[in-house]
Amino acid sequence: MAIATQRQHDVVIMGGGLAGLTLALQLKRQFADIDVLVLERRAHPVPHAAHKVGESSVEIGAHYFDTVLGLKPHLQQDQLRKFGFRFFFSEGRRDIDQVTEIGVSRALQIPSYQIDRGIFENYLAEEAKRRGVRFVDHALVRQITLADDAQQPHRLSWTQDGEAHEASARWVVDACGRAGLLKRKLGLAEPNAHDVNAVWFRIGERITLDDWSDDPAWRSRCEPKARWLSTNHLVGAGYWVWLIPLASGSHSVGIVADPKFHPLDTLDSFDKAMDWFRTYQPRLFDALDGKRALLQDFAFFRHFSYGCKQVFSGQRWALTGEAGLFLDPFYSPGSDFIAIGNTYICDLIAHDRNGRSIEARAQLYDQLYHSFYESTLTLYQDQYALFGDPQVLPVKIIWDYTYYWGVLSQIFFQKRLTDVAALGALREELQHCRQLNVEVQKFLRAWSAVSDKANPAVLLDQASLPWFAELNRSLADTLDDAGFKARIQASTELLRVLAGEILERAAGCHPAPDASALEALLRERMPASATGARSGTMLFEAA
Repeated sequence: MAIATQRQHDVVIMGGGLAGLTLALQLKRQFADIDVLVLERRAHPVPHAAHKVGESSVEIGAHYFDTVLGLKPHLQQDQLRKFGFRFFFSEGRRDIDQVTEIGVSRALQIPSYQIDRGIFENYLAEEAKRRGVRFVDHALVRQITLADDAQQPHRLSWTQDGEAHEASARWVVDACGRAGLLKRKLGLAEPNAHDVNAVWFRIGERITLDDWSDDPAWRSRCEPKARWLSTNHLVGAGYWVWLIPLASGSHSVGIVADPKFHPLDTLDSFDKAMDWFRTYQPRLFDALDGKRALLQDFAFFRHFSYGCKQVFSGQRWALTGEAGLFLDPFYSPGSDFIAIGNTYICDLIAHDRNGRSIEARAQLYDQLYHSFYESTLTLYQDQYALFGDPQVLPVKIIWDYTYYWGVLSQIFFQKRLTDVAALGALREELQHCRQLNVEVQKFLRAWSAVSDKANPAVLLDQASLPWFAELNRSLADTLDDAGFKARIQASTELLRVLAGEILERAAGCHPAPDASALEALLRERMPASATGARSGTMLFEAA
């Protein structure tokens, strides 16, 4: 086959989905003269609604899209602003107004979005072209030859509509999702112990959860007609169901389940999923039963969570997005890890363009990225059993958000991801926070094993916790070096105080859960708090 083109580029990105296109935009935003080629397997434009799963963003990913990449006008005009996360302990129930609900009654300050991936990825491709990225769709990468010599380029061969092309590049980035071209080539696949499955589909009509009850008191708990804009979770032991609205007018529905509780073969078709809803979430079954003809797609993943031995290399290659590793859709961390990974890749490319050695920096970033991954994995691994616990899950959610907003989000929003000196100076605090999280997650499991799982008809309103709303707002602050150090120290103390209150809350159980490891960790002396003493409860009074 004759070669149609042979071109040299600064960066070739294999994969023009969310991870690859946002990386291309970030590179062009940082380096106006950089030559970037994006090779995307799918033909464009892609369909709206039924394109890809992963529609909900949270604060890091949202900030990356709207501020770091400058895409706020599109997100505000063409996507939906999310009304936070919302949880209902509604297993086997139709009376959703008579169960415990977790969420906000009003929107908090820092925005996040429900993203129609088809609309967004079409926009990203066009925006990349406008910014000077060469975007080629319907392109299949056939071969990758990585350079052995730091002075030599990597080489790729690819085809488009049967026509052969070759390219060379200083950098090669794999953003091709689960196909994992570089991962397979280099033997980087690494399993983890988080065994959970997922099924999902899109329905071509809104699911108006606000109309599931006529009770005026239930309706008045939140901003009027706002619940449907949340990422709604219908939870039970071993599983959760998502309901995510899309700007195209469709609704995304998914079931994520631990197979020890709900095997995949009981869920892996639309008819099976509907039968499962009839038993476990009958109010959702009622809402969907008359919409069967509006089904737009159906898919599933078995054991969707996985790791990766290495994602950044001093040999000028990297993996981003699902080409590297994937955690769990609970709390929607996918776009967060795209934001973090892409930021590290851009910094490595910046150092390389400046003629500086990147070997040690690539190794450090790989360690940091894996540390963030492992810390976040503890939020999910072996935790699905307590998802149906109306006493413990609300406390877990408060803890998990505090850990996320107080530590990782502060690092990202304050642009300290690549500030090696700042992170090094806070190594003791960051390690202590990580150890606290591990022990709290273990303790939550032990608590749930003995809790009474009472399910009162109440909204546990996160917006009613002043310290919690302020922690969210604090992400908008601009801090100098001293202020950032003080912020992480304050977050460390905040987590210690919260962990202590969690211990107190659980102490009333009989038998009391084993708290020895967590108590020992809290007895360790830490640097003086920047927050001072706290008074009053940090948890929901009704939890």
